[in-house]
Amino acid sequence: MRTVPWLSAMTIAALLATAAYAQPAPAPAAPAGAADSDIDPDAIEALKRMSAYLGTQTSFELKSSGAFDLVLDDGQRLQFGDNATFKVRRPNGFVIERVGDYKDRRFTYDGKQLTVSSPRTAYYAQVEAPPTIRETLALAADRYGIELPLTDLFRWSEPGGGRADDIQEALYVGPALIDGTRTDHYAFREAEVDWQIWIAQGDSPVPRKIVITDRTDPSSPQYTATLSWNFRPAFDAQTFAFQAPAGALPIRLTALGK
Repeated sequence: MRTVPWLSAMTIAALLATAAYAQPAPAPAAPAGAADSDIDPDAIEALKRMSAYLGTQTSFELKSSGAFDLVLDDGQRLQFGDNATFKVRRPNGFVIERVGDYKDRRFTYDGKQLTVSSPRTAYYAQVEAPPTIRETLALAADRYGIELPLTDLFRWSEPGGGRADDIQEALYVGPALIDGTRTDHYAFREAEVDWQIWIAQGDSPVPRKIVITDRTDPSSPQYTATLSWNFRPAFDAQTFAFQAPAGALPIRLTALGK
């Protein structure tokens, strides 16, 4: 069985946590192999503006309501719900809770430890973590193989390290209404992936919807998520502190290659 390649242990909510730390940079030139006519500069500029705005937010709460496709060996495509909430405190705290048809996960980072827990099975694992969210997300991916699906999308503006280097086509689709919010709809194409993003109009250009399509599979499985934001969350000292549920058992989070 296969899933969309960017879907892994954390949902879109987790990777959006990194958006608050992306540093805006000048809009890049068209990637090698991409014709200028295939890249709408306004679409690239919209991503830059979104990234810059998210970079001004010191804390936020996000809710994501989505679904992903899973393709069976015979080509039949199934869809599963995938909802998440997360709380972020810059630069050293987050709590991400994923509730889906497929599995539940909770990720807690308090500036010192990263805890991965499974509410359904009552297991949890803890590891020492670096002092920032960005470093902790890198640790999760590089050492433990916990890939964050859209981290690179929201670091697109970093020279040599973002999705802008991989974009082959970019276009403005048109205006759209997402949950009562007026947005602008953009579409992007890479070598193996298509993705669409709906960005709120006005002074708060946050992403309100994202769709990712895997073109390496003939069934073109997708991940889709609608996002709602709260930039005035009420966090306290216990928000980012992990408390093991009664009866929960600690296990080891194994590093890659061990």
